Amino acid sequence: MSSQATPPVSPANAVDDLAANPRTRAGRERLAWTAAVAGVGLLIFLMMAVGALGGLRPELRPLNVSQVASGNIGPADRYGARELRVLGWYAELKGGCVGDSGGSDPTVAWLQRQCPLRVLLAQSPRTTAPQRELELTGLRLAAPNGKPFPPRSEPTGLNLQLQQLVFVGHFDDAAASRCVPERVTQCRNTFVVTTYTGLVR
Repeated sequence: MSSQATPPVSPANAVDDLAANPRTRAGRERLAWTAAVAGVGLLIFLMMAVGALGGLRPELRPLNVSQVASGNIGPADRYGARELRVLGWYAELKGGCVGDSGGSDPTVAWLQRQCPLRVLLAQSPRTTAPQRELELTGLRLAAPNGKPFPPRSEPTGLNLQLQQLVFVGHFDDAAASRCVPERVTQCRNTFVVTTYTGLVR
């Protein structure tokens, strides 16, 4: 009775068999590398999970308008000129705004002007909110170039947005010292905007 011949094993299959066998040196090395890669992946996952639980760093968390406006100390004295992020409802009154354009000196007119009026509010304003209400309840906004503000959603009336926005900027701008004396405090407490973003993109 003739014995059946065993099919030859290719060199590639032989290497794979050795690497898959934990009793061989190649097998142990393969297991070690697999464990190392899995460990690195687990470490990255844990770091991401901890970061997500911790949330944003304190300096990156936006303040809301109520926080900024609370207390007896103005925001310029409380926060100085450091960069802040402030969350609120944006409103712009342009066509129906009553007031001056800040004078003839362009280096300070943008900061002390009364019109157009741009403010950030703690609550979504009424579409018919009068100028005086916006001035009393809103955080006044300004920018040297007047550009980092949302485009108008309607051709007339208040320029309102459908969501809250986060504005990045600072109080106590250096130009406040050049405002007319009766508006220096207003200028110091105006939030000078560098950019803004929406919560929903």
